[in-house]
Amino acid sequence: MSAARGGAVRSLRVPGRHGYAAEFSPYLPGRLACATAQHYGIAGCGTLLILDQNESGLRLFRSFDWNDGLFDVTWSENNEHILVTCSGDGSLQLWDTARAAGPLQVYKEHTQEVYSVDWSQTRCEQLVVSGSWDQTIKLWDPTVGKSLCTFRGHESVIYSTIWSPHIPGCFASASGDQTLRIWDVKTTGVRTVVPAHQAEILSCDWCKYNENLLVTGAVDCSLRGWDLRNVRQPVFELLGHTYAIRRVKFSPFHASVLASCSYDFTVRYSGF
Repeated sequence: MSAARGGAVRSLRVPGRHGYAAEFSPYLPGRLACATAQHYGIAGCGTLLILDQNESGLRLFRSFDWNDGLFDVTWSENNEHILVTCSGDGSLQLWDTARAAGPLQVYKEHTQEVYSVDWSQTRCEQLVVSGSWDQTIKLWDPTVGKSLCTFRGHESVIYSTIWSPHIPGCFASASGDQTLRIWDVKTTGVRTVVPAHQAEILSCDWCKYNENLLVTGAVDCSLRGWDLRNVRQPVFELLGHTYAIRRVKFSPFHASVLASCSYDFTVRYSGF
C-alpha cells in the first residue's frame, strides 16, 4: 500500500494482506482507510486498516480484523469516525475508529460475497448501498438493523455500486451481465439499462462535474464514457490497458481527467 505526496511514494507493507480498496477520509486530510484480505480474497480473514499520512510517512492508526476478506470500504458523510466495509461472507460491518474494538454492528442479508459498498454523498440522506455476487443490490440506513429494500434485475454478479454525487436517491451499478444500470430509490426499480460492453463490467463511477456522465471499466480492457441523455453510443472510449480494468475513478479536481487501475499492474491517468 502506498501514497504519493510531492512526487514521493510512501509505503506501508502489511504481511499476509492484499489490498482491495482504499478511500480517503472526507474529514481528515491524510487519513486513509484500506480494505484488505488474505490470499487475494479466496480464503482467510480480512483487516480494515486506518492509516495516517504526515511528513514522516505512513502510520497505522488503527486496525480491525474480520473473519472473512474485506472487499470495499466507504466513509460516513456525517461522522468522521464511522466507516462501513463489506466482505466475502455476505455481510456489511459498521466500524468506529474512535474505538479500539468492533464492529459496532453487522448487517447480514446477502447470500454471497458483497463486493461493493458506498455511502451517499448528498447531505440530505444517510444511506448506504451494497452490491453482491448474489445479483442483488440492497439499500441500508446504518441506524436500522436491516435493509430498507432490495433491487433486482442484474443477471450476473454485481461488482460496483456508486451513488450519484448530484441526484439524491440515485445510484449506478455495474455487473458481470455487461450492463450499467441507473436506479432510483423512490421507485425501487431500474431507471436506465445501458448495454455498455460485450464483457463483464468491473467498475463504474460518476463524474463530479456532470450529473449525466458516467464511466465504465471492463474485462475487455476498455474505458467507456456514457451520457445518460443518450446511451446508444459511448461519448468516449479509452484504450491502453492490456488486462481487465479493476477500478476507475473520475478526478474530483478536473472535469475531464480520470484514473484507472488494471490487472496488467498499471495505473493510468487519462484525459477525454
